[in-house]
Amino acid sequence: MSDQKKTEEMFGQLTGKMVETMTVWADANQRVFHELVELSTATAKEGVKLCGELQQGAIETLRSSQSAAVRWQGAWSDGAKDPAQLYQKALLSGVDTVEKAVKLMEGQAQAITRSAERLQTSAEQAGKGIQETYAAVVEKMKGVYQI
Repeated sequence: MSDQKKTEEMFGQLTGKMVETMTVWADANQRVFHELVELSTATAKEGVKLCGELQQGAIETLRSSQSAAVRWQGAWSDGAKDPAQLYQKALLSGVDTVEKAVKLMEGQAQAITRSAERLQTSAEQAGKGIQETYAAVVEKMKGVYQI
């Protein structure tokens, strides 16, 4: 009878340890899933924010090109009277357009860089949270199995 009690006791301990192990891992999985959801949410928000910034630049460019088209309509009618002035206006307009395009590209590059930096920070935070979760799991498992 003594061997049967020992077997039952051992089985009870193993069952308890197995349940505790499953609980620890379920908790760890929940924490990791939470970190991944937070990272996904931050990535989605960042994507929407970046898209808005890039669209704003595109809208500004469209407005600028529309006003340039209106200016050119008047310049062509006056161009027949003074071709040198038309050439000068065209040259200045071309330089102005290139300058605006470079500023737009610089602004968009800066927006993309800021977005990438924010995403990197979010990813680092998620990675740190996941790493801490698994470190805690190791410590709990050491306690469960007294390693």
